[in-house]
Amino acid sequence: MPEDKFPWMEPPAVAITPCDPWPPPYYLDDNLRKVTPYHFTYNTFCKQRWRDREILDIFASEFRDRPAEYYEKAIVEGRVVLNGKPVPSTKTLVRNGDVISHTLHRHEPPCSAKPIGIVHEDNDLIVIDKPAGVPVHPAGRYNFNSVIEIMRADRGYGWNPLPCNRLDRLTSGIMFIGKHRQAAEDMSAQIRGRTVKKEYITRVVGEFPEGEIVCEKPILQISPKLGLNRVRANGKEAKTVFKRLAYYPPKDDKDESVSTNGETHEGMEWKTKRGYSIVRCMPITGRTHQLRVHLQFLGHPISNDPIYANQRVFGPSLGRGHSEEENDDDIMTRLARMGKEDIADAVAYHDEMVDAYNKRKAEKMTGETCDVCDTALYSDPGVHELGIYLHARRYRCEEGKWDYETGLPDWALPPPGYEGATEPTQESDPLAVDLKKLGIEDGGDAEDAKQGKPPRTSNAAEDIGAHQPIAAGAGA
Repeated sequence: MPEDKFPWMEPPAVAITPCDPWPPPYYLDDNLRKVTPYHFTYNTFCKQRWRDREILDIFASEFRDRPAEYYEKAIVEGRVVLNGKPVPSTKTLVRNGDVISHTLHRHEPPCSAKPIGIVHEDNDLIVIDKPAGVPVHPAGRYNFNSVIEIMRADRGYGWNPLPCNRLDRLTSGIMFIGKHRQAAEDMSAQIRGRTVKKEYITRVVGEFPEGEIVCEKPILQISPKLGLNRVRANGKEAKTVFKRLAYYPPKDDKDESVSTNGETHEGMEWKTKRGYSIVRCMPITGRTHQLRVHLQFLGHPISNDPIYANQRVFGPSLGRGHSEEENDDDIMTRLARMGKEDIADAVAYHDEMVDAYNKRKAEKMTGETCDVCDTALYSDPGVHELGIYLHARRYRCEEGKWDYETGLPDWALPPPGYEGATEPTQESDPLAVDLKKLGIEDGGDAEDAKQGKPPRTSNAAEDIGAHQPIAAGAGA
């Protein structure tokens, strides 16, 4: 059969990364897991949206952490090659089947030094408690600082962990890791089907209403590059059930239109959302950033969410009830600045319970460059940037085969001087809700499962870091 007709051709030799340091060059510093910079070659096949586009245009539009001038120079100097050969011009068109390779001095962002927790382990599966701030797979600027590579480093180079579900980098909680392919396929099939229910717990701005709160607003991806999703009538079906576990009002009853340093904040609607609530969530569907987008729409965004609780991006209303596209371009422009010129300014930074130190110690460009590769360097992220208040607390098989859960994260426990729930209560259990009484079809992602799509969580797929490229290929 002619090569161009054969569907299972081996990739060209260039698709083998020439540099793979082992053991990974980890070191721990200031409660962060860091990786000593190293040379690395990214390889990626041409994506559908890249076909017949100029190679420089692809790099400049798809990858955010370096300027277009860097990529232009890399192409000219031969650090970017096409199918293993120098690129004749920055205007060279990339075709279907092409392999783009980009060799660079790789600087991985730090992640949390908190170890990966083990909830359960047997001969087939490991159920882990993923720390916030650690991506599952190598992607974008992350490689060794990922769940896959950290577990491989712990258990040996030849061990191949097989994730059965995914969590966003900023989210903590339960994940299933297959020890062999059959176990991973079996668990993935269960999660795709209608027999697994999931509970997340989160901490949101203001006093969340009591009772069973249902949001059924469709969600549309506005910008894959920025990881931005919004409620839109033409989006994908999305359904979530919320139940409040606890509410913690502020300690003093002063007018919150005045901050602790005496500055007035006129027009800041979020200032009227006094205190914060701990909310349990049950996603019925599994759209990207579903919980975060629905909570923002309801007017109670996750209080340290660098996108959806960012007043510099969404204004004083924080996007409450927004479902029109008239200001999307402005929102994307402001969001693109976060982590470069600006510090991501989530609402929680203004909470009197959060030390002002957090706002100062945030990851942003330092103005310094690497002595080896002239790459612009970022400062270390603050602890508050390593994760958001969103935790996958429980996965339960409705057929009674298994039920795995974790305790409450520290940020969900009562703050000093308050009384409140220190463990989940039966009356606030979203998995106990009778969906039929609420008029909700428990379809989950059954339609996706029928189509053979991979399992997704309510907030999976896109890395939302303010300056992260979303593709795990040739850019970095």
